[in-house]
Amino acid sequence: MARDTYLNAGRRAVIEEMQRDTAVWALGEDLGRGGVFGQYKGMQELFGNARIADTPISEACIMGASVGAAMTGTRPIVEMRFSDFALCAVDELVNQAAKARFMFGGQMRVPMVVREPVGIWRSSAAQHSQSLEAWYTHIPGLVVVAPATPADNLGLLKSAIRCDDPVVYMEHKDLWALEGALPDGDHLIPVGRC
Repeated sequence: MARDTYLNAGRRAVIEEMQRDTAVWALGEDLGRGGVFGQYKGMQELFGNARIADTPISEACIMGASVGAAMTGTRPIVEMRFSDFALCAVDELVNQAAKARFMFGGQMRVPMVVREPVGIWRSSAAQHSQSLEAWYTHIPGLVVVAPATPADNLGLLKSAIRCDDPVVYMEHKDLWALEGALPDGDHLIPVGRC
């Protein structure tokens, strides 16, 4: 059992799931440079720019493209940089992705993960510090996950990526440097269990 950070646990989860399933890919702003916090560092070199895709600065476009991609058979990991900015794409998430399974009588699933770093952090100010977990839990059709430890981040992110429903995945920015033990092998924590 190795020790690593919360940030690297999430990075490991994405790499392992992308290696396991070619339908998994990630998109967002600056992913080719590693993402805002370094959570995608080196991944574009590993998987290419078609699977670690840089996008324009348009959260609504990123989310809308992801919803469509998920509905047509891929498993996008959507990087929203900060939960605050995801509010620019809330229509696509709560009125399209969350409701698709119900609107189509169970014939359509939207297997996507929306990563939203949350919480106050140094030098973040008002537009980079919100925690919207409670708000999202009131939206039928969304799965909401908030991992607390590095092992949680590894096991829950892998399970979220495998989930057939849209998952809002909220990682607290103040936990990025937290170190802890990481299980070996294909560590999964079922979504919806403690």
